[in-house]
Amino acid sequence: MSHMWTFQRVGGLDQVVFKNANDIINLPDLDPKLWVALSCPTTGLDFDERTLALLDTDQDGRIRIPDILDAISWTKDKILSFETILHSSDTLPLSEIDTSTEQGKKLSVTAHSILANLNKHNTNYLTQEDVQESIKINAGKLYNGDLIFPPSAELSPEMQTFIETAIKTTGAQKDMSGQDGIDLEIAQTFVDNLKTWQNWQTDISNTQTPFGEYRAEIWKLVQLLKPKIDDYFLRVELAEYAPQAQTALNVDEKYIVPTENGLLSDEALAELPLSKIDSTRYLDLVNGLNPLWKDKISRFKTLVASSLSNPDQLTQQEWQNIQQSLQAYTTLISSKPELTQLKVATEPTASIEDIHNDVITSLINSDLFTEFKQMVEQDNQTPISASDVLVLEKLVLFHKHLYRLLVNFASFADFFSLEKRAAFQLGKLYIDGRCATLCVAVDNIAKHANMANYSELCLLYCECTRQGEKKLIAAAMTAGQGDLLIEGRNGVFIDNNGNDWDANVVKIITKPISIQQAIWAPYQRIGRLITEQINKWATDKDADIDKSSEQALQNPANKFDIGKSMGIFAAIGLAIGAIGTALASIFQAIFSLAWWQFPLVIIGLFLIVSGPSVILAWLKLRRRTLGPLLEASGWAINGQVKINLMLGGLLTSKAELPDNAKRNLSDPLKQHNHKFIIILWLAILLGVGISGGWLWHKGYLDKIFEPQHHAEQNVQQQSEKQNNSNTSENH
Repeated sequence: MSHMWTFQRVGGLDQVVFKNANDIINLPDLDPKLWVALSCPTTGLDFDERTLALLDTDQDGRIRIPDILDAISWTKDKILSFETILHSSDTLPLSEIDTSTEQGKKLSVTAHSILANLNKHNTNYLTQEDVQESIKINAGKLYNGDLIFPPSAELSPEMQTFIETAIKTTGAQKDMSGQDGIDLEIAQTFVDNLKTWQNWQTDISNTQTPFGEYRAEIWKLVQLLKPKIDDYFLRVELAEYAPQAQTALNVDEKYIVPTENGLLSDEALAELPLSKIDSTRYLDLVNGLNPLWKDKISRFKTLVASSLSNPDQLTQQEWQNIQQSLQAYTTLISSKPELTQLKVATEPTASIEDIHNDVITSLINSDLFTEFKQMVEQDNQTPISASDVLVLEKLVLFHKHLYRLLVNFASFADFFSLEKRAAFQLGKLYIDGRCATLCVAVDNIAKHANMANYSELCLLYCECTRQGEKKLIAAAMTAGQGDLLIEGRNGVFIDNNGNDWDANVVKIITKPISIQQAIWAPYQRIGRLITEQINKWATDKDADIDKSSEQALQNPANKFDIGKSMGIFAAIGLAIGAIGTALASIFQAIFSLAWWQFPLVIIGLFLIVSGPSVILAWLKLRRRTLGPLLEASGWAINGQVKINLMLGGLLTSKAELPDNAKRNLSDPLKQHNHKFIIILWLAILLGVGISGGWLWHKGYLDKIFEPQHHAEQNVQQQSEKQNNSNTSENH
């Protein structure tokens, strides 16, 4: 039956949940398309660097799905229960090592030996610190089980020479202490190369030539001079064939004009013929030679004098005979053996051909290689073998970190958890009263920004410095507003180790941050537009005044034109009248509304102004994804990994007072502005007047005072009737 998987829908995609050991063991059967990540870099992560180096077996700087599956399979074969992997424990119990195999038994013995070497006889578990301490202790020993020997002073001078020469010509590996040394493979390759080189040199020595001990030097001179001598004889033949071309075949005057310092460059001389071209069918080895080649020709003349009929001249036939006599030697030289090259940590710096033949003979004929093999055998019998220690280190690290790698690779459980942080979150950026926790590593800002722009996140690219160190980060701002987020602002970056860095914003990718920002953005834009227009108008008027004043001073005859000024005053009056008419129309429309219609008008205006901005911001905020941000940092992500409004609010926190804090609203430094109070009262009176006018216009005041008015009229009428009655009685 197939394994029963559990998936959690988080961030817009299904993520696998690791509930037990079987979920991890069966990961090879999980479709790679269901992994959140396909690959990630080994740098720029908040993860154990040594573990990443052990996972990166091909050392290409990347971790891929096969690397993780190989680590799971390797670990499963060496421990009894895979359930302990889920706890990410710092300790590896020795009882968890599977001793049913020969390798497991050897690892168990090595683990006990390490603890005994550290005086931890009663300890039944192993930690990464224990392994590292054991490596340090053994590193200073000659026989430490790493099977690599540096040229230590504990060795004989002859063995030191053997190892040093092998390092120079074949390469070296790093031993436990970090020094360059050789192992058995390098030593064997070094000796084989010496023998191959010596056999080739012996064959060359046995090759017969008419030049004896000078054959090597003559051969090198022939190879060097061949292009120039062949060129000379070819030019002579052309001069014989076409005598009219003889001048052209010689040196043109323009090539022998001295440069500014009065000398010809070696490059120019090297391109010129070896000697003067005429009908002479031999090369004069003494006179008329190109100065750059004269010394070499003189040495060649001395060495081959026995092969020349005239020691001062070289004919074309003699030149051919010399080359022919060296043909066998040339063939052997051309068959130079290819020496074996190894893949080593330290590349060779010299060649075997730089070693003198006597040294090569002594290295081959001595018993140094046999002695070196005995040293390797003795090192291999060390109780704490370096290879087994490294296996234990790998097991301890995988036992501790493998589960965290899975929940940051196969799923992003740590990222969506409220208590933990993801491996790509490097720390916290404090800036503008906020704390951004989504901070990732950046190598190249320009290249990173091209891809990260598609994440729809507002990103601050910061250059962080601390005690001469420097790093680049990209911090996502997912809450608050962005009015004061500008390039050049300073903040503080706290990495996951608690170190504080000075952070300077060098680039910003501007995107919507929150709905709150979108609500007030239109009003802020309108305010900025009005301010800019006022500033522009004031600047233009100031410039006009300066210009008018300057013209008036330059031409005092200019007088005040009352007619022009009257036109200006009339235009101003018309403008004020138009503004007044417009305001009157607005107020009339407002006064015509019922009281319950005022809130609807305000809400309508708010929706008209802020509505489009809020809708656009909401659509963009819904498209915020983590994928492009990590892709820009070198990850390969399956899906988008959305960042919703809730998660965005958690990734960036704003400054808030503690729950048990008290706020004193009395600011002792606040300046009391009486003018402001007067203006406030005037505004209140104006509001009351406008409200009263509106109520009077609507007749509400008539309704309020109408009963009192009728009562007064009744009293007055009764008084008049009483007066009339009294008057009648008197009459």
